[in-house]
Amino acid sequence: MRLYRLRAWRKQGAATAPEKRKLGRTRRFLSNLLQGSLAITAVMVGGFAVLYLTVEIPAANGAAVAQRNVYLYADGTPLATEGSVNRESVTLSKVPPQVRNAVLAAEDRQFYHEGALNVTAALRAAYQTLAGNGRQAGSTITQQYIKNYYLNQGQTFSRKVKESIIAVKVDRRMSKDNILEGYLNTSYFGRNAYGIEAAAQAYYGKNVGSLNTAEGAYLAALLKAPSVYDIGAYPSNKGRVEARWRHVLDAMVAEKWLTPSHRAALRFPPLRPAHAAVTLSGQRGYVVQAVKQYLLSKSILDKQSLVSGGFTITTTIDRGRETALAQAVKRQLLSQLRTDRKQDTLVTAAAASVDPQTGRTLALYGGIDAAKQYINGATLRGYQVGSTFKPFILAAALANGSRTRSGELITPDTLYDGTSRRPIQGLPFGSAYAPANEDNRDFGVINVITAMERSVNSVFAQMAMDVAPETVRNTALALGMPDDVLPADVGPSIGLGAVQASPLDLAQAYATLANHGAHRPYTLVDSITKGGLSVGLPRDNAVQVISRQAADTTTHVLQGVIDRGTGTAARALGRPAAGKTGTAEEDYAAWFAGYTPDLASVIAVLGRDPATGAPSPLYGALGERRVNGGDAPARIWTDYTRTALRRNPIKTFDLHLMSNGDEGPDIGFQR
Repeated sequence: MRLYRLRAWRKQGAATAPEKRKLGRTRRFLSNLLQGSLAITAVMVGGFAVLYLTVEIPAANGAAVAQRNVYLYADGTPLATEGSVNRESVTLSKVPPQVRNAVLAAEDRQFYHEGALNVTAALRAAYQTLAGNGRQAGSTITQQYIKNYYLNQGQTFSRKVKESIIAVKVDRRMSKDNILEGYLNTSYFGRNAYGIEAAAQAYYGKNVGSLNTAEGAYLAALLKAPSVYDIGAYPSNKGRVEARWRHVLDAMVAEKWLTPSHRAALRFPPLRPAHAAVTLSGQRGYVVQAVKQYLLSKSILDKQSLVSGGFTITTTIDRGRETALAQAVKRQLLSQLRTDRKQDTLVTAAAASVDPQTGRTLALYGGIDAAKQYINGATLRGYQVGSTFKPFILAAALANGSRTRSGELITPDTLYDGTSRRPIQGLPFGSAYAPANEDNRDFGVINVITAMERSVNSVFAQMAMDVAPETVRNTALALGMPDDVLPADVGPSIGLGAVQASPLDLAQAYATLANHGAHRPYTLVDSITKGGLSVGLPRDNAVQVISRQAADTTTHVLQGVIDRGTGTAARALGRPAAGKTGTAEEDYAAWFAGYTPDLASVIAVLGRDPATGAPSPLYGALGERRVNGGDAPARIWTDYTRTALRRNPIKTFDLHLMSNGDEGPDIGFQR
């Protein structure tokens, strides 16, 4: 209006003094406004330039990169998850195109055609917020990714400026696909699910690659208000949620990412009920402990990698056999305990089961409950194995062609003096050792078969000395007993199993006997992947560590333990088996180690103070004077093995036995 009057005045060719003064003020105002605008623009551009040069792209925040580790049974079903953040990052190629398009339709349709910032959307959001219409979204996917991955969820002006600058830098350095991948892996979807893979599992119980268009549209709709739009938690919001879901699909049609006919055929997908996370209670916690210990000891992964997470670890654990083992312990042991017997409060169990041909660990039992008893008995090297060590002495004698003090070749028929507390011959001058048999019983002169069946200490202490304790140690190592459980300076007490090993250690060694002397190290892991890539695993081939004849002859003798000796409770299995009972010194533990041609398992009933975790004697537990390996341990072994092999045909041992004239060694010890 002022300019119109100015032009009119000029046409008239005259102006009054007041009008001239008014015109001057107008000119000065317009000049100042222009100069101020230019100055503000210059300051803003200069300030942004300075900030652009000084603000660096920070390291990712810890929460954004933290992932869970997923543990699976051998059949691929969930075993456990571990990690503070429920996230499993996936590559963009794992996300179906229609799921990606649904997210773009919901959050940023122009993502692939715009820069890091959408100034128009940001100004519109700011106006709506200032107008009192609530906080409005104005951020691009790039900005949201920056907020999730590098910064925090704060809404301060300085944080928004920093977000914008980092977004511009990241947009210049990263491809759009990489930014979208990062956004999908860092966004929160509700139900404690961070990232699209965790969301697919939480809402539909499937991998992201299996999502259909309708399911993808719902997950995309969740991004606006994850908790509120979970109709499982808030059924009253179903109308709002379905409206948002339809909006996402309509946007996909508008962008020609979805045909109208396909859109019309889609129906709102039913959700999986919310499930509590698979916890580390029960036997799951023990299995995860054992797997982590295995990965670290084999240098497959380091501790920091495990903490960072993101691994999908498929274990060798057979779900059915794991359940069968826990149920056998419950039926044959836990159900027999009484709260009014003090000694029964000290009783727990541990077990391990291995496939002799492959070395795959099929089942573990670590204790009553990992959430209540943290110590994992399946891998604990805290109890002497007792007489379950005696088969290794016999195997050493047979494999090495050892002879008695009188020069007779040691065979199953060799005679020994089974008198209790008989002094061991061949000790260094000035040394003395005279071990007692159980209950101080004398057996007189007996052959090796009877000595094994009756677990005669005096015979095997003398045999260990005849073979040489160092040779016994080397044989045990070759069969699979770990080096650090066997003292370097061994003596005849090794014949009584004065070594502390875990059920898994012992199961590995017995599996070698079952596999005819061919040793294959146990494994707990079938595969490991992270981000679609596989982690290398050791592939150990079986190595013949003692002759087949020596191993098979030992097996033949151990069959007698079940048929006629201390392990007759295992005859109820109803199929060929070999095994050995054992009792630790002071009755701290009772063992049964046994195998069929296709399964080797070790059961231990342990005495442990629940308050301190220290070993405690089992005297009086279960109402018995003492707990022996042929009692609850043998019954658990039989119960478990019967169930574990119920679908397997009965196999007999294919044994190549040594004759009395056979001598070793015919093969060197190997590990």
